[in-house]
Amino acid sequence: MPDHGQERNSNAQKDEAFSARKPGNWFSRWQAGVIAFGIIGAAVLVVLYTSRGKAPAAGSPGQQKGAAAPAATAQPVMLSPEQAHRIGVTYATVERGVLRQDVRTTAQVTFDETRVRAVTLKFDGWVDKLFVDYTGRAVRAGEPLLSAYSPMLVAAEQELVLAAKLVREMSGADSSTRANAEGLHRAARQRLLNWDVPQAEIDRVEQSGDVQKTLMVRAPYGGVILEKKVLEGQRIMAGDPLYQLADLSVVWVEGEVFEQDLSLVKIGEPVEIEFKAWPGETRTGRIIFVQPTVDADTRTARIRVSLNNADGQLKPGMYATVKIRSMATTPVLHVPRSALLSTGQRDIVFVQRADGMLEPRDVVRGLATDDRVELKSGVQAGETVVSSATFLIDAESNLGSMLGGMGGMPGMDMTLPVSKPPQGTKSPTKTTPPPAHAMPDGMVMPGMDMPAPASKAKKGARPPAGN
Repeated sequence: MPDHGQERNSNAQKDEAFSARKPGNWFSRWQAGVIAFGIIGAAVLVVLYTSRGKAPAAGSPGQQKGAAAPAATAQPVMLSPEQAHRIGVTYATVERGVLRQDVRTTAQVTFDETRVRAVTLKFDGWVDKLFVDYTGRAVRAGEPLLSAYSPMLVAAEQELVLAAKLVREMSGADSSTRANAEGLHRAARQRLLNWDVPQAEIDRVEQSGDVQKTLMVRAPYGGVILEKKVLEGQRIMAGDPLYQLADLSVVWVEGEVFEQDLSLVKIGEPVEIEFKAWPGETRTGRIIFVQPTVDADTRTARIRVSLNNADGQLKPGMYATVKIRSMATTPVLHVPRSALLSTGQRDIVFVQRADGMLEPRDVVRGLATDDRVELKSGVQAGETVVSSATFLIDAESNLGSMLGGMGGMPGMDMTLPVSKPPQGTKSPTKTTPPPAHAMPDGMVMPGMDMPAPASKAKKGARPPAGN
C-alpha cells in the first residue's frame, strides 16, 4: 500500500518552495536589501562627515610618504651651463647707486593766460572805422585798432571845454567861487580818464576847445589778434569785447603726468622740451605750476612750463615732448627691469647662490626707470640675479614645487593595463601596452576600484530558487 504520510510531506515541501518563489516574497526581500544598503550608506556618510578636516599627525601610521600638499612658494632650480645657454639665461649684479628717474609726457603749447587781454570800451557808441579787420594779425603797442563815435563822449568833452573856460573866467573871483569852478573842471577831466580816454587827448581838447567826434582806440600792448568780434558801423555797448589780444613773447607748455609719477614732479624742477616742428632742437625751462587735483577719469595731473618765445617760433597748438629729470641723490639698490618678475600678487627675483642654485626671493620694488628698477628689500648689494629668461625659470621652479608635493598622492600612481584575451582563449604570457592616445580598459588606479556590473537577467526568466 502506498505511504500516504510520506506523500503528504513531499507535497508540503513543494508547496513551501512554490510559495517562496512568489513575486511578493521577492519584492519583500529586494526591499529589505535596499533598506539595509541605505542604512549602511548613511552610516558611511556620517563617518566621513565627522572625520572632515582631521588630518593625520606627522609620522602617524597610514600616512603615505610624499602625499603632502605642494609648497606655497617656488622651489630653487639648478641649471647646468649648457641648459642656461640653451634657454638664454643671463645674469646681472645688484648695484647700489643713485637712480635718476626720467618722466616723459606729451604736451602742447598754449597761451600765457596772464598775457591775454580783451579790448573794450566803457561807453556806448558806434564803430566809425576799423583799422585791424581780421583775426591773426600782429599789432604793436599803441597801434590804432578802430575809431568810435559816442554821443556820451562828445558831451563829456564839451563839459570839459566849458569847465576849463569857467576856471579862466573866475580867476579874479573870490576863493569859494574859484574852488567851485576848479571842482567842476577836475570832475570833467576825471570822467574822461575813467572812460580810458588818453591823457594827451584830454589835454588837447582842453587847450584847443575843439571837441572830436570820434575817439581812436589803440592796442594796449603788442601781440596777436586772437578774436575780432566787431564790424565797421556796428553798435557797441559798454563792456562788449571788441578784440582779444595775446602777447606771444612768452608761452606755456602744458602736459599731464600720471599720479604714480607725481612724487618726482615739483615746482621749479628743470625740464627739457622737444618739438616736432624742430627735430633735434631742445629747449629748457622750469615747472611753474602743478595741478593740485588729479583727474578722476585719466588719473593724471596737469603741469605747466613757461618758455621764452621772443623769436616767435613757438605757436599755440604745437605738440611737444617734456622730459622731467628727477633730482634724486640718495643711493638705492637696483637691478635691470628684466630681472624682476611680477606675478600679480608678489614680485620675485632669482638669486644665484654659492652652490649654483637659483633661489626665488620676494622683493619690494620702488621707483623704476626705462631700464632699471629699485629694490627696497629682499636682496643685498653684490648678489647675482637672473636678468633674462626669468619666466622660464619661474615655470620650472613652480613645476618642481608641484611635483614635489604630488609624488605620493593616492591615485597618482598608474600601472600598465592588462589586455583582456578573447573569450575562450588563454591569457597571453606577455601584455602589450596600448597606444598613448587610447584610453585603456584595464587601467588600474588605487582608490578607484569599482565593482563589476551585475549581469542583467533575461526578460521573463525566473530568479534562482536559492534567492
